[in-house]
Amino acid sequence: MSSTPTAATAAEPKGLAPRRLAWQVLQAVAAGAYADGALERELGRTSLSSSDRGLATELAYGAIRQRRLLDAWLDQLGKVPAERQPPKLRWLLHIGLYQLLASDRVPPSAAVSTTVELAKRGGLGRLAPVANGLLRAFLRRREAGDTLPLTPAQAADPAMALGVRQSLPPWLAAELLGWLPAERAEAFGQACNTPPSLDLRVNGLRSNPTEVCAALAAAGVEASPIEGLPAGLTLSGRSGDLSRLPGFVEGHWCVQDRAAQRIAPLLDPQPGERILDACAAPGGKSTHLAELMGDQGLVLALDRGEARLRRVTRNAERLGLQSIAVQHGDATALAQQQPELLASFDRILVDAPCSGLGTLARHADARWRIDPAAIDELVVLQRELLDGLLPLLKPQGRLVYATCTVHPRENNQLIQAVLAEYPQLQLQQSWQLWPGEVAGAGDGFYAALLQQQG
Repeated sequence: MSSTPTAATAAEPKGLAPRRLAWQVLQAVAAGAYADGALERELGRTSLSSSDRGLATELAYGAIRQRRLLDAWLDQLGKVPAERQPPKLRWLLHIGLYQLLASDRVPPSAAVSTTVELAKRGGLGRLAPVANGLLRAFLRRREAGDTLPLTPAQAADPAMALGVRQSLPPWLAAELLGWLPAERAEAFGQACNTPPSLDLRVNGLRSNPTEVCAALAAAGVEASPIEGLPAGLTLSGRSGDLSRLPGFVEGHWCVQDRAAQRIAPLLDPQPGERILDACAAPGGKSTHLAELMGDQGLVLALDRGEARLRRVTRNAERLGLQSIAVQHGDATALAQQQPELLASFDRILVDAPCSGLGTLARHADARWRIDPAAIDELVVLQRELLDGLLPLLKPQGRLVYATCTVHPRENNQLIQAVLAEYPQLQLQQSWQLWPGEVAGAGDGFYAALLQQQG
């Protein structure tokens, strides 16, 4: 429902409010805020129509993802390099340029005029002609066939060219070209710049995909099955507040990315078994495990974050699952602190903390926050988790190690090192999914299924 303009905004040109909100999000992120939190706060402070909320989200997240490419354009179009621009102007120009570069729903004239108007109304009146000139210079360059702002040095360096073209940090672009052929590295970048799909997992204990699709269709929301995922549905178009959609309150479904839906089935949980989800919050995989085992047995959902564990409890209650027990604790020390749990679990899931390189599309600012040096610490933690949890596994028990990253050191290289030290473990299967590889979408995920021999 469209909101009624206040007296302060009644005279504003149409479309200014969502662009202002996106600009405020960019400024908050530049000051250290996380993109999703900043967007949620700004949306909570205003009353926008559903379409304007969608536009604000698209512009904010899109401009944050494309920061490096947008800066490269500013470096070439302006007299002052992007990093030396007044910050407020830099982020406003990002909003304007992003619309011209990537938004099919915004006419170029509207992108230019609203950017200039925001400059005037946002304390940058004397710089409004600069904004106008830069955006119009971009349009002239594009009309002349110039599609990428590379310097000669950047054009000669494949990693630099990839990094600018797909707006990736220099270290990641260089790493990608070491892991993948050039065309697959390009596809990775494209997937990371594509807004993620909105996927659901149907709770088979309370409904089925056919019934959920019908209920959503009656509410005007289109849902379709995801190939290869029996409980997976994906939503098309804008669906608004998900908690108001049919079946949410009744626990007929939950939100879970299509790639993440492939993890719990690897454990093949059976009714009556004891299962440990060692890094459980916010509970997507714990609830999936409980559903797969018919809610019969025990899923011990362990996590170090007490606040996040409360989300596990809420999710389990909404989905009507009784087999999930929540415990606050450190998985690396569980065997020492509770020796009665040694060799007591039929299955263990280690959805390990990781660099999250498979979820850059979902977390718009993550690529600019990840410190490659921190991966050293993550690898140590991941190994500590496996070393600490393996004694809890029964003979013939199964353990799945999973991450939402694509970094080999956190994935295949780590598992190979573990297998070399634990001869009683057998690798049943492992796979690396890259972003966009599950039915044309989805996060990047790694999984390895290990079985302990008797």
